[in-house]
Amino acid sequence: METVDSLYVHAPFCSRRCYYCDFAVKVGSSSDSDLWSRAIAGELQAIHEEQVFRISSSLKTLYVGGGTPSLLSDDSMVKLAGIVGIERLRRKDLEWTCEANPESFDKDKASAWIRAGVNRISLGLQTFQGPSLRWMGRLHGVKQSHEAVKIAREVGFSNVSVDVIIGLPPSLKRDLRKDFEELLSLEVDHVSLYGLTVENGTPLGRAVLEGKQDIIPDSQYREEYLFAVDWLESHGYRSYEISNFAQPGKKSKHNANYWSGKPYLGLGNGAHSYLYPIRRWNIRNWDGYCKKALEHSLPLENQENIDNEEHRLEYLWLGLRTKTGLRVGDFTVGVQERFASWTRDGLAVERDGNICLTPKGWLIMDHLTLELEEQLTDT
Repeated sequence: METVDSLYVHAPFCSRRCYYCDFAVKVGSSSDSDLWSRAIAGELQAIHEEQVFRISSSLKTLYVGGGTPSLLSDDSMVKLAGIVGIERLRRKDLEWTCEANPESFDKDKASAWIRAGVNRISLGLQTFQGPSLRWMGRLHGVKQSHEAVKIAREVGFSNVSVDVIIGLPPSLKRDLRKDFEELLSLEVDHVSLYGLTVENGTPLGRAVLEGKQDIIPDSQYREEYLFAVDWLESHGYRSYEISNFAQPGKKSKHNANYWSGKPYLGLGNGAHSYLYPIRRWNIRNWDGYCKKALEHSLPLENQENIDNEEHRLEYLWLGLRTKTGLRVGDFTVGVQERFASWTRDGLAVERDGNICLTPKGWLIMDHLTLELEEQLTDT
């Protein structure tokens, strides 16, 4: 039976919910680290007893995301290692990532994470401009962003990733070039680029619906995305997926596991798990999740079995979002002609026998995926 060697653990705690956030978070002035550890242990026990998702004896990736994992107590990652099983974390090429926000990331926490075995950090910086940070509801300032990267380097992190957001409302007058110039000065190893999305039920979503908040026009979003890709690639970062850029040897192994369609296990409220043909997801509400997990019961919200058509669509979508693309020879002559039309329009290139979307193609990736799926269905 196939085992899972990629594990995601959700830490939901946030001091404040950002203006645009629709994540499964628990807002409060502090986190209950002990309760979190016990709940994760309880869920993991239920998974072991169920025997559907079997965790490998040697993990390739462990990713602690949120929320804000840096709100957890300093010893939480040591406790997590014990819960997961220290023997599972011994391989030399293990990638263990923790997310952090600058305002809750200090030298003591960074050092504790290093001692626990964390070797990659992802910092939620978003922008280096104060008005934009305040509009988003972020609690850190520009100086703290620089300090967080400095701390990560001083304690020994050799793989530092940062998040940058694009597509902010025009009324903020955000200077994107200035942001990327400042980003370059940090000399980080990896950049994840996120476009602002308007989600129903968020303060931003309500403000847009009521006409109180402007949103970026599609044409400006396109310009910002293409600028960001060109800037990063011209300064040594290589795009390997629609929104991820890395220096040589610094790609995210954990995220690459998702994009390759391999199985993964998610622990924590709102976390998703996948083992073909099963996809399932946990209760989003923290209190509801804890109640089940502490009883050593599976805290599932729901699950689905993926049929062949859904599986094919996901295969196409995942392939097109990566720099590797799709193998041309796996498709009929008719589909290959479609690929050729994409190439003529500047939406794709053929590389080493694969069809790979260009940044212009990535901007309309969903449309191209459905276009391809329709042609495959008709043949």
